[in-house]
Amino acid sequence: MRLPQPRSLMGQMLLAVAAALLLVQGIGALLVYRAQREGYEAGMVNAVAFRLLVETRGRDALGRMLRNDRTPFSGPPPRGFPLEFSTGTPAAVDEARDTRAEARLRRVLEEQDFQASDVVVVHRTVHADAFARAHVRQRAAHRRMDRQELADALNDHLLVVGVRRDGDGNWMVARVRSPRAANKLLQPLLVQTVLIYVVLVGAVALILRRITRPLAALTRRVEQFAVAPGSAGQLVPGGPEDMQRLIEAHNAMEARIVAMLDEKDVMLGAIGHDLKTPLAALRVRIESVEDDTERARMATTIEDIVRTLDDILSLARVGRPSDPRERTELSALVASVVEEYEDMGDPVELGDTQRIVVELRPTWMRRALRNLIGNALRYGERARVTLERDGARAVIVIDDDGPGIPADRIEDMMNPFTRGDPSRNSTTGGAGLGLALARAIADQNGGALVLSNRLSAQGRVEGLRARLELPVG
Repeated sequence: MRLPQPRSLMGQMLLAVAAALLLVQGIGALLVYRAQREGYEAGMVNAVAFRLLVETRGRDALGRMLRNDRTPFSGPPPRGFPLEFSTGTPAAVDEARDTRAEARLRRVLEEQDFQASDVVVVHRTVHADAFARAHVRQRAAHRRMDRQELADALNDHLLVVGVRRDGDGNWMVARVRSPRAANKLLQPLLVQTVLIYVVLVGAVALILRRITRPLAALTRRVEQFAVAPGSAGQLVPGGPEDMQRLIEAHNAMEARIVAMLDEKDVMLGAIGHDLKTPLAALRVRIESVEDDTERARMATTIEDIVRTLDDILSLARVGRPSDPRERTELSALVASVVEEYEDMGDPVELGDTQRIVVELRPTWMRRALRNLIGNALRYGERARVTLERDGARAVIVIDDDGPGIPADRIEDMMNPFTRGDPSRNSTTGGAGLGLALARAIADQNGGALVLSNRLSAQGRVEGLRARLELPVG
């Protein structure tokens, strides 16, 4: 199973640093632990050799051994027991022997000219060795140890060494307990690792926070600018120098974009004014045309031009609305738009609705609904409008009974100046801006427009469905 990973930059960087630190500290702790254990084991072997040589030669013969003792991390001296002489090997039949310690001890004894025909080294606990257990209990009674001290002593690690010299059938058995400190090596290593983690990860977190805080502010600003360009002041540069330069570059780019958008609005306003003035004059002058049919045709053409011009200007300005958002009862707004068509006798039906309050721009939303309902009436003969809530979204559904749209062209139909196939618009005209404007208005309010064909049980297209989805809250 794949473990979940953080998605933020700060989370991923902290995870990478923590993983690298864990690997390095783990390797370091292992090396230190092995070196420490090696030192304790060497000390225990040297202690055994010391006792064997003292028993056979006396203390005066140990000068060379003591001068050559370069055991690292020797630690406190190992604690031992009296030497035992036995006719049999100290290792049980099923007991594992420490061949590495045997080789080390044999090498130390050879350096001291102590010839041993057999060397046996095994590891036990004090409790598992009868001789050591009896000795510890006797010492505990003499020193009046409590139960916990006695239990700790019996659980100590014990190195049992048996040596048989050349030509001698008896075994000399030495026993050495490991120092208590050898059993507590992991605790300081763990404490050290935790302290390093706290210091290093904390420092990295502070640095990353200084980087990611202005980065998060820049992200929010870009998201806000994408919805409403020029709606708020520019971001104040902060963070490291590289981040400040990035924010300054974004501010400069944003200023240029806003300037171009302002210039576009001024140009569109001038175009609209310059075109509507002669169109109004033409509308007056066609009244002098005596042929009623020709006059009606000319008036219809002028109205189409005016309507297309309004759609173009609206589509160009939809990204920079001037009116503020308002909390609107969406079912009432939908019902009022449907009533407009009902008053004109158009076949528009209002189905089930729910009371949903949404923050939006009512004027633009009315425009989107009129475009969608008008599109349904133009190509599908009738329109059925419903409003429902789907999770965190309000969904307005407009169904018609038309021929639908080919599946491979549904997405293209929401692009500007794109018309449907001849079966949908050969007699209706239009500039192909209604759906594009409705989608732009939905995007402006943080929603989406989704078109799909309604299919019967037999898979036959029964009409087109437009879903206008808006976020709630």
